[in-house]
Amino acid sequence: MTPAIITLKKAKIAFTIHEYHHEPSCDSYGLEAAEKLGLQLEQVFKTLVVQLDGKQLAVAIIPVDAKLSMKLIAKAAKAKKAAMANADDVQRSTGYKLGGVSPIAQKKRLMTFIDISAESLKQMYVSGGQRGLDIELAPDQLQRVTKAQFAPLTS
Repeated sequence: MTPAIITLKKAKIAFTIHEYHHEPSCDSYGLEAAEKLGLQLEQVFKTLVVQLDGKQLAVAIIPVDAKLSMKLIAKAAKAKKAAMANADDVQRSTGYKLGGVSPIAQKKRLMTFIDISAESLKQMYVSGGQRGLDIELAPDQLQRVTKAQFAPLTS
């Protein structure tokens, strides 16, 4: 059990675990999850960590087939600029390995934003905290457990 699953159970949030065989040669973990689980791309979300104004880290949760807009994440976080965080900082602050970064139960609580497209979904899928493991839950429950804000994040 990952920290994400333990946290959801403690918070009494309804969720479903979906496991699949991860191919180590795959370079797009989110697209692989959608394909292996037979899901539409707009239902599956990836967790990205950015650095704001060269210091503070923040989390962006966006559809797997979308590209994060640095301008929009900076605007949502009330920062001047944003850039992708380096891998070591991501692993150190979240406690998860790349390709298995869950937005739930990260080591350090980071400011978190969910792309506004998730609001129209009944269920969404995010990493469960390891490669080959996704969690299905309602967007408002993800927002509650991560203390996230919905915002436009993709262009």
